[in-house]
Amino acid sequence: MLHPIATRYRRCGLIALVLFVGLTISGSSVWGQVPKLPRAMPGDVGMSAEHLRRIDTVVSEGLKIGRMPGCVVLIGRQGKVVFEKAYGQRTVTPVVEPMTLDTMFDMASITKPMATATSIMILIERGELRLRDKVSYYIPEFAKNGKQDVTVFQLLTHQSGFIPDNADADYQQGPEMALQKIYALSPQVPPGTKFIYSDVGFIVLGELVKRITGENVHEFSRENIFQPLGMSDTSYLPAEKLTPRIAPTEKRKGKWMRGQVHDPRADYLGGIAGHAGVFSTAEDIAVFAQMFLNRGSYAGVRVLSPRGVALMTDNYTSGTSLRGLGWDKLSTFSTNRGEFFTDLAFGHSGFTGTSLWIDPGLDLFVIVLSNRVHPDGKGLINPVSGKIGTIAAAAILELPQPPNAPRAPRVPPPPEDTTAPMGAANINSAQRLESRPVRR
Repeated sequence: MLHPIATRYRRCGLIALVLFVGLTISGSSVWGQVPKLPRAMPGDVGMSAEHLRRIDTVVSEGLKIGRMPGCVVLIGRQGKVVFEKAYGQRTVTPVVEPMTLDTMFDMASITKPMATATSIMILIERGELRLRDKVSYYIPEFAKNGKQDVTVFQLLTHQSGFIPDNADADYQQGPEMALQKIYALSPQVPPGTKFIYSDVGFIVLGELVKRITGENVHEFSRENIFQPLGMSDTSYLPAEKLTPRIAPTEKRKGKWMRGQVHDPRADYLGGIAGHAGVFSTAEDIAVFAQMFLNRGSYAGVRVLSPRGVALMTDNYTSGTSLRGLGWDKLSTFSTNRGEFFTDLAFGHSGFTGTSLWIDPGLDLFVIVLSNRVHPDGKGLINPVSGKIGTIAAAAILELPQPPNAPRAPRVPPPPEDTTAPMGAANINSAQRLESRPVRR
């Protein structure tokens, strides 16, 4: 069941599609209007080229001991790419293919901040959603078995009490039944009391995008994030013509996954999910990273407001961990975080071997993309990625002035009671907006 406001978004999406097709037919590509990041020598942005060459040794050691078949490393500072290199092989079986800079990777859980959390923040900025809103306000079926008070904030920071993953069998009867199985789950711990990294919570966030807008997270992120930024190689469900450039992962049912999402639950959900499913390249990810460093805009295109970026990347306490909204800050999942990053740094990793860290304190981003699960699922690249991040930060020859002062962790926004009944999905949008508590 769609949220009533979705009708307006359907109309907007149709208008956007018509404009996109019209521009394409007229010979003006929407993708081509947004430039990629310029290249520069490390010395031009205050970095040591000699020190960055140490990355070659670290990656070579990783390749030698089988951490990954290959990888692409891209480092940017002050709005310019200063290091990009492809290492090793894209495939090792049934044929050997060299890794290339334009290789597309299954981003796995980096889908969470890139597509889902950024989409959620866009909706918050538009006034269609709030962090303190109860998820059950938009998805009445969610309010079962102790989840009636779970908030959007708790899902974004992995404090909803959800288990990390429910059984694969819960997804084998199709997406609709899979969501009903999720809605029937009980929290593993009381919501808001413990950090438990959960794919399930982000699947729900993906559905939340659909309930509000009428578009799934693939459609909404494409139209509001990836297309506007000119990220032409970033998408769920990559086109078949792109297959030769996609790094394969493992075999499923006797066939190599190459353009098919590696995560089994995302695959059962049709390749489109809030927790996994996006494919991308290092060059496209660089644009996304620079958008965050620019406080929400890139090449004249604004995706988020400066306040939205600040809210997403602030420090939130989750037990012994620090998280952003959809982002990692400092937690048990931060083994690929550079040792010398500042407290402003935020990032994420993906199970398939992908890593992205962005540090506004150093005006730096570090991208390491691999298919470490190819061919047999036994690779382990996070330690390599962490060393690369450390080398990148250590290559900076000057410190920020003045030094960044540590920021105190933020407390979660308190939930507010919503008076909308369980059948509120049938209320028109004007009534629903009026029934929501006023932010004070």
